[in-house]
Amino acid sequence: MLKGSLVALVTPMSNGGCIDYSNLEKLIDFHVEQGSHGLVIAGTTGESATLDFDEHCELLNRAREIINRRVPMIAGTGANSTSEAILLTRCAKKAQADAALLVTPYYNKPTQEGLYQHHKAIAEAVEIDQILYNVPGRTACDMQPDTVQRLALVKNIIGIKEATGDLERLRQIQQRVSKDFLLLSGDDATTRQFILQGGHGSISVTANVAPAQMAQMCLAALAGNAEEALRIDQQIAELHRVLFIESNPIPVKWAVSQMGLCENIFRLPLTPLSEKYHATLRNALVAAGVL
Repeated sequence: MLKGSLVALVTPMSNGGCIDYSNLEKLIDFHVEQGSHGLVIAGTTGESATLDFDEHCELLNRAREIINRRVPMIAGTGANSTSEAILLTRCAKKAQADAALLVTPYYNKPTQEGLYQHHKAIAEAVEIDQILYNVPGRTACDMQPDTVQRLALVKNIIGIKEATGDLERLRQIQQRVSKDFLLLSGDDATTRQFILQGGHGSISVTANVAPAQMAQMCLAALAGNAEEALRIDQQIAELHRVLFIESNPIPVKWAVSQMGLCENIFRLPLTPLSEKYHATLRNALVAAGVL
């Protein structure tokens, strides 16, 4: 169910910084029509770090209503406080999310034992499928394969979003978990190889602006059609790069705004894309055929 191209959806905002639910509906409808296989709400790309607790939960509830079971919904509920992550994950369960995505605690720099106890405590506290999320480039915390192996034995921890971009790390995890443990790429540039080497899909930034191509590429790779997956991936390879020309989600929200799907509005400390990068990103969008 949670395979293929899962979009790490941007959170549209209006002047004053409020969540723009009208454009959220437009975005969700767009992705359903374009063939995305699922949506991640309130993840890193969704600016979850700038949402307060109540609006985070409200966003999950409203998104679930709009999605209306047309595609799976994964709720971002990670936090660097275990107790807060439990509360957010309870909100995800109440919103009837299909799964929760829990980033490793950032800034705290916990030990591997700390990571194990953190995720185990959340899984035991909230009966909802949970996906680990390892992105050391943002958190200063790297969950090692041995820790993934231990957590994979917890019944409702069903997979991991592995965003190191290291395909050797994928191999190491595969050796330690069962075949039904969900392996999702968190690095668009290596997603094709990740799936061809046994991964199940991607939680993608690029899919915000090229949803049909990402969905088709993931399906080709899942089918073992390496040539077709490469052909599609080459069309959007430049997007994989330039959507990180500044910190995510700055470039991708600008790109989505250029497509007329939301406003280019952020909350501090995030700021709009520097003007010097506009032409570079626009050219990549045109080359990919999405603008």
